[in-house]
Amino acid sequence: MVGDSISNLIISLKNASNAKKDNLSVPYSKMKEAILVVLKKNGYIESFEVRGADNIVTKNLFIVVKYVDGKPAITDVKRISKFSKRVYKGVSDIYPIRNGHGSTIFSTPSGIITDKEARKTQVGGEALFAIW
Repeated sequence: MVGDSISNLIISLKNASNAKKDNLSVPYSKMKEAILVVLKKNGYIESFEVRGADNIVTKNLFIVVKYVDGKPAITDVKRISKFSKRVYKGVSDIYPIRNGHGSTIFSTPSGIITDKEARKTQVGGEALFAIW
């Protein structure tokens, strides 16, 4: 496994959707849980739950993949910020992805939010990834 847990999460979601899997499981972290809350709210996944013991070593996130008319809700993903190059955007630099049919997920002082929420609340931050 690569050290970038966010990349592992989004690529696992993309691969599970393209392989027509019903669900998947990934190791738990608070950041991944916050990202999944945003993805569920925006209709990219059906649901998720935390499974395992109370310690963080054995916890997993069990994710149910969403399909719309037999097609996956997640077509593709692109990691924007990486370990080697962090990408920060101000409010004036945030643009819609795929003419509004996709979302960019940001890590801001207000928490993990989408590009639409960032423009509405007038807050910028680190662009984590784009999803459509």
